[in-house]
Amino acid sequence: MSNFNAWKLFSFFCFSLFLLGCESKEEQAQKSVQLEITSTELKIESLKKALDNNYIRNAKLLKEYDSYLQSNIPKLSQISNLVAQDATTQGPLFQGLTTRLNDIKNEPITLDNAFIQLDRLAKIKEAAKLSLFGDALTDPLNVLADMSEGNLARVGAISQQAENAANQGENLGAGSQMIGNPNYGNWQTNSSGTSFWQWYGMYRMLGDVVGGVSYDRWSRKRRYSYYNDYGRSRYTSKNQYKTQQKIETRTKQSYKRQGKQFTSPYAKKRAGASSLSRSSYTPVKTRSSYSKSSYSKSSGSVRNSSSRTSRGVSRGK
Repeated sequence: MSNFNAWKLFSFFCFSLFLLGCESKEEQAQKSVQLEITSTELKIESLKKALDNNYIRNAKLLKEYDSYLQSNIPKLSQISNLVAQDATTQGPLFQGLTTRLNDIKNEPITLDNAFIQLDRLAKIKEAAKLSLFGDALTDPLNVLADMSEGNLARVGAISQQAENAANQGENLGAGSQMIGNPNYGNWQTNSSGTSFWQWYGMYRMLGDVVGGVSYDRWSRKRRYSYYNDYGRSRYTSKNQYKTQQKIETRTKQSYKRQGKQFTSPYAKKRAGASSLSRSSYTPVKTRSSYSKSSYSKSSGSVRNSSSRTSRGVSRGK
């Protein structure tokens, strides 16, 4: 190589370093977010392939539960088929993740919001883990189990019989595992200030099974569900979380005016979890310099329940 060409190469290298050094903090933040978006897209694509190919055990089991109810309790076939959609990429659980990712992709990236966007992306990536998504499917699985008249076992939770015994029979009924989960409905407040759970149109049939549920009653009597006790930080969008906080604050203020004490439905985890993956007990991992989320709380470390659990597809209560 001639001295002239070597000098040109050296000059180009120095100029490139100069340009990199001239990157603004905002440009660096934009690159970080874009890289994390690409990484999250790959994670969701991996989840999609796993669902399409029946690689997730609980997704496969959910289809089996649906098939059982279709054959043995035909009156529940419509509800069963609807709930079982969560075993596919067309279900609200998977669609919720893609919607949240698309929302972030459509937002401008600034130095002010980059921290929050990276934190939101980290939660979507966590939720797309195969082990965590499988745990999240225990709620729809247990809805179908509770509707099976004791012929299908609960998964990742103590049996319905054990739960009823522990709570002296006080229970909101089959389907209540989905109450509070914004993938299936939301809280609507009437003119008197009382909030009731409203199922999304396609899930309104569950309302016939569960009945009407007010927010204050649910706060006092709700039982274990994966979403409300372990999955909320990962399977809730920023706006959904803010809405949940508003409902909680409004109810707390209403109780205070009446001289009554209100306890948050999320104040403590309900007993009932069993055999969940290690990932469900692990706080969401975020990059330390980008952990300034304004809406989320880590799920924290909790003890696993030593209570009874159902095993196998049949003989659950």
